Amino acid sequence: MNPTEAINRRRALALAGGALLGTAGALAAGGRADAAGAWQRLVVVTANIGRDRLDRREQAIRDVRRAVTVDGRLAKPLVGWQEIGEGDADGREPRWIDQHFGTAYRNLYTYDSTAHRVPMSVPKTYDVVDRRVTRVHGGKDGVSPHRVITQALLQHADDPKLRFVFANTHYVAGAWNGREDPHEAWRDDMWRRHFRAHRDDVIGHWRSRGLPVVWTGDVNRTPMPLLLPNHEKRAFARGIDQIGWVPGTNGTQIRLSWTKTVPMHVDGHDARVAVLQIRRA
Repeated sequence: MNPTEAINRRRALALAGGALLGTAGALAAGGRADAAGAWQRLVVVTANIGRDRLDRREQAIRDVRRAVTVDGRLAKPLVGWQEIGEGDADGREPRWIDQHFGTAYRNLYTYDSTAHRVPMSVPKTYDVVDRRVTRVHGGKDGVSPHRVITQALLQHADDPKLRFVFANTHYVAGAWNGREDPHEAWRDDMWRRHFRAHRDDVIGHWRSRGLPVVWTGDVNRTPMPLLLPNHEKRAFARGIDQIGWVPGTNGTQIRLSWTKTVPMHVDGHDARVAVLQIRRA
């Protein structure tokens, strides 16, 4: 081998090595930021506490906290509550939620004058980045209380790039229940108004920012039409207690692992559970 060939060979090896080192360095330094994140388990519960069998309310709240055990350990579910203090305003339900969910949780909206009927319990696995309440309608005396949609922008404490919105709501009372009364036209109108607000003012608002939305609620209609038919998924095909999700436009992925039901023995509503997996783009 002549000296020129030797120099060229060494230069080629150096360039190849540098390219490999650069690739490895990029993976080491920036790979986690650029590649999709790892799948994270997300346990979601929708729980209507109800207004009958008031003596069973605390047990129902306790059972929601214990809804899922994974590998012998109690999971920390993300919970959307409905009918908190609705018709039984003795103040005990928010206190029981604080007591049984404890310091590992942030309980949002439980004492909010507008949104207290549909609060949420957020495990401290997630930081609460923002909150928002969307008003839907003002209610009607003797028919249905006012309705809102509560929202929280959540960020995984160990992976700040993993962000999603959690929303919780309760549609107008008595809608689509098969019984007619003089208020049916008003109920139908309020239900449609709620659906539009849920779709446009909540899911549309957050998706315009690239964020996925996971939602819970008592929708008082079964089956309920999909909010975004080309994007939304539901954990349950039927039933008025629902869990749904819409991926973000930023590529965030959400998939369903399994579901279960937790007997509540309170008001004809059993808590429903969706064990999801989520990862950032």
